[in-house]
Amino acid sequence: MDTGYGGPITITTTVNQYIRANVAGFHIEDQLLTKRCGHLAGKKVVSQEVYLSRIRAAKAAKDKARSDIVLIARTDANQQHGYDECLTRLRAAQDLGADVGLLEGFKSKDEARRAVQDLAPWPLLLNVVENGHSPLITVDEARDMGFRIIIFSFGTLVPAYLAIKSAFERLKVEGITGVHETEISPRSIFDVCGLEEAMEVDENAGGEDFKGGV
Repeated sequence: MDTGYGGPITITTTVNQYIRANVAGFHIEDQLLTKRCGHLAGKKVVSQEVYLSRIRAAKAAKDKARSDIVLIARTDANQQHGYDECLTRLRAAQDLGADVGLLEGFKSKDEARRAVQDLAPWPLLLNVVENGHSPLITVDEARDMGFRIIIFSFGTLVPAYLAIKSAFERLKVEGITGVHETEISPRSIFDVCGLEEAMEVDENAGGEDFKGGV
């Protein structure tokens, strides 16, 4: 949810929309509304009071809906204010009832390990961004440090970018993309996207959209 897209009213509306959509969890952070990626320079964060108003609004919406959606409190204050300020903010968010903490932008592996220890037993999420501002931490290292959740938010974007770039560079030079050298057909891609399930729904409802096959 990033910054919540506004004040407490907007945050409440957004949390309710997430709950209706059966979203499993979300994070809300302390950057300015005009935020940037957590691994770019020049980040600015709001005051602790504003940050906690965001957490408070999200928690109230969750409780009112009697939802088990996971509320992740994130802070990006490390770059601007340092580690101790991050601890202060996350501890306050924990006191307000946030389920999980996220300290974005660790400066070292030792700092990451220290955060887990300092905030224990509250579960922490590790956001791995390869080639970002934080050191690379493997799954095994994260488990050893005590992180309870790990995400690789850059892990699909870069491989997709590289594959598309390679295909269109080849198209420019050779006039082909190279897709024909694989065994991937249009049908196989549609199957991944749920074609068989869609056909079953249509058939069970008495439809004839796929009567002749595909």
